[in-house]
Amino acid sequence: MDATTSGTPTIQYHNIPDQPITTIVATQLPTFQRQLRHCFGDSSPGEFPLSANPSIVLHVLTSCSLCPQDLAKLEATCSFFKKPANFAPDLDLSLSELAALDMCQKRAIFKPMTTEQQQHLKQRCGGSWKLVLRFLMAGEACCRREKSQAIAGPGHSIAVTSKGAAYSFGSNSSGQLGHGTTEEEWHPRPIRALQGIRIIQATAATGRTMLISDFGQVYAFGKDSFGEAEIGIQGSKMVTSPQLVESLKNIFVVQAAIGNFFTAVLSREGRVYTFSWGSDGKLCHHTDPNDVEPRPLLGALEHIPVVQIAAGFCYLLCLACQPTGMSVYSVGCGLGGKLGHGSKTDEKYPRLIEQFQVLNLQPKVVAAGAWHAAVVGQDGRICTWGWGRCGCLGHGNEECESVPKVVEELRDVKAVHVATGDYTTFVVADNGDVYSFGCGESASLGHNPENHEQGDMHANVLSPKLVTSMKEMNEKVVQISLTNSVYWNAHTFALTESGKLYGFGAGDKGQLGVELGANQTERGKPERLDIDLG
Repeated sequence: MDATTSGTPTIQYHNIPDQPITTIVATQLPTFQRQLRHCFGDSSPGEFPLSANPSIVLHVLTSCSLCPQDLAKLEATCSFFKKPANFAPDLDLSLSELAALDMCQKRAIFKPMTTEQQQHLKQRCGGSWKLVLRFLMAGEACCRREKSQAIAGPGHSIAVTSKGAAYSFGSNSSGQLGHGTTEEEWHPRPIRALQGIRIIQATAATGRTMLISDFGQVYAFGKDSFGEAEIGIQGSKMVTSPQLVESLKNIFVVQAAIGNFFTAVLSREGRVYTFSWGSDGKLCHHTDPNDVEPRPLLGALEHIPVVQIAAGFCYLLCLACQPTGMSVYSVGCGLGGKLGHGSKTDEKYPRLIEQFQVLNLQPKVVAAGAWHAAVVGQDGRICTWGWGRCGCLGHGNEECESVPKVVEELRDVKAVHVATGDYTTFVVADNGDVYSFGCGESASLGHNPENHEQGDMHANVLSPKLVTSMKEMNEKVVQISLTNSVYWNAHTFALTESGKLYGFGAGDKGQLGVELGANQTERGKPERLDIDLG
């Protein structure tokens, strides 16, 4: 719960309200009149004794891992942090800028960049190392980059440990498990072909898996197709072991997302590229559906860095990082209002979702379900929009919403994570509580009553409901993943802070990582998998 809802007053340090970094940086320092006495002896107002030892101050700033907003406020309130520090590599940089650069250098995707590439990223982000740091931190926060993660794909599952080892299990009819066979796996099995390669991000679709290494390389296996993976028109060729995607070898990729008709990837510089579904210009390019060359997403996002992408059945969401704040763009099919622009028309070029400005909400995480979407705000509010079938928007009905709308029943919950599937939504609060709503098929919502009088675990839930079965685990949940497919029975994973993985929902293909009992096809209550991702 934030201060505004708890009744606790918000502390404003130096009377500076939260505002965009560019606003703070541009603030003119007031002119001080020298006083006879002040708290720091003979030093001028706005300075302090440690100004004689800037190297110590720089070490403290870096060690404390201050956020970019804090560094900007230091510059705005004290001239010492604003003036050139005369330190290498750039004598003109201020201490705040040097601290931000130093913290950028610790990031895995920034460290291997050449000086020229780093400078290019700086200009792309707005000309400040503080803005580059915010861009990198935003990407880490919304994608669990370089952290353990679990992916509940359509019929098969992927798990990645904190050290980057990848495991797969479940359906394997197209070789999507990457073990060199097409045999199903009922227990998590390491992908031995990737031994020695650190995986930082994973995504899965029907019959297809894509994994990304810490060097930005993309490995794909399963159906050999970048589009129409669900309906089988393409992808007749199968790849049963991980193979490098050659067309991406010159792009350092940090995230991939697979829709029904297309695949999208995100580069470390924040550029979005798409494959397929371009025959009639649906993704702002005209190509053959079988094209395997990545095409840059043109239009509004050409010069704006993106930190996260999310693919629905036939549309794409992009979380962009601008000097003025975070924003969301959408492109693709607009049926049901899932693009968030107040209409149901298609968009061939990325278009800004303006409703977040109306709501005064800074987006932090985006999620694209098959037919609906969701966003977590910096203040912990949750917004949903699109098709409202089965109550997946959490507004107490099944109506469509063509612009983002705050989920009122979660007003007193500070959300940190959201996951969406086929008419299903999960929300994780900052205290680890989990709420779910939407379609209850396959018992994938986690609501498992002890007897039928208390309710049906397959029932649809129109409003957010606490998943009490997860609370009983006595573990803090940090990530939820659920099947985002209209053709497969859904299953759900809950990853805890300690690295334990719990699964429930459909398990008839081994996608839960366990062998179910006779005539059993699903599990209604979260059960721990025999794998430690910590």
